[in-house]
Amino acid sequence: MTVIVTDTGFGADDWTLGFVPLDEAANDVASLDVPSDTNPAQLIEQISGVQMVRVDFPSFADGRGFTIARQLRLAGYTGRLRAKGHVISDQYAMARRCGFDEVEISNDLADRQPEDEWQFRADWQANDYQARIRG
Repeated sequence: MTVIVTDTGFGADDWTLGFVPLDEAANDVASLDVPSDTNPAQLIEQISGVQMVRVDFPSFADGRGFTIARQLRLAGYTGRLRAKGHVISDQYAMARRCGFDEVEISNDLADRQPEDEWQFRADWQANDYQARIRG
């Protein structure tokens, strides 16, 4: 089982269309499962009509997924964007700033990092140090 983390806290997964691995995708897929080593430029060419992109985080120390999310948003992708895997609560604000809408974590991680730790970082727009520095 997994837990979906949004700005409102923990919730159940409401996505019912499944996920297609990127290397098996055809033209009519609703969602893609993207590994962290995906080249964002190549991915941008494959997301036309895709409603959701789920990016894997194999380790909390692997930040390539943040780059993928940012590049997709800069390229104009407006669909649902989900981080999956080893994202920790301290990284939630960064995930949101990069363009992720939600984070999918395991029940084990949710037990170790309860909802209040994630909600503490849910005000991600107010705690943007770069914006404060720019004035």
